[in-house]
Amino acid sequence: MLSPQDLTALWITFRLAAISTVLLIVLATPLAWWLAQTRSRGRTVVEALVAMPLVLPPTVIGFYLLLLLGPQGAIGGFLERIGVGHLAFSFAGLVIGSMIYSLPFVVQPLQNAFQATGTRVLEAAATLRAGPLDRFLSVSLPLARRGFLTAAVLSFAHTLGEFGVIIMLGGNIPGSTQVASIAIYNHVEAMDYAAAHGLALVLVVLAFGLLLSVYAINRRFKVVGVAS
Repeated sequence: MLSPQDLTALWITFRLAAISTVLLIVLATPLAWWLAQTRSRGRTVVEALVAMPLVLPPTVIGFYLLLLLGPQGAIGGFLERIGVGHLAFSFAGLVIGSMIYSLPFVVQPLQNAFQATGTRVLEAAATLRAGPLDRFLSVSLPLARRGFLTAAVLSFAHTLGEFGVIIMLGGNIPGSTQVASIAIYNHVEAMDYAAAHGLALVLVVLAFGLLLSVYAINRRFKVVGVAS
């Protein structure tokens, strides 16, 4: 049986995953489209930067975000001066950290989906006098819709299991920045394995269901996924 504090941690986790996934899909789509279309020499550098969260320890990402978004950081300090307040140890800061941490899980499936559409259909649309924006909205986006589904599910599932970035950037504030993974850590620290098991089981079942849906969709529709 989950305690009220565990349910709150789950709610914060789901809210964080949903908000960061939606924002990431919106903001990462132009970047993925550019990476799929460009022949610029800078593409390799951008692709390497996007993939860095895959190899960097989450605590490293969280540490530098804490410096950047904290009261003495470039962004946090600026927000302090204009009266908004810094983003460290806040839910908004967690959203930013989650978006950066899950960036490759969204950009790579979208980039692959855009590349898979090819250029012939876009050229055919151009012969029908469709402008660049019209071709993107009417041709590329519909053809890449399953790539969007894959990106959304992977981003959501990846955010569910965040720990290092969260603990560094948001701390462990119940009702504010304490997510499910940190609540599990607290239970284990307190030797309350039964409570940890109950909360962990919820995440295991949910993560398995999400990934199962991605693999089932990929097998049925041959959807492009994260680049290997």
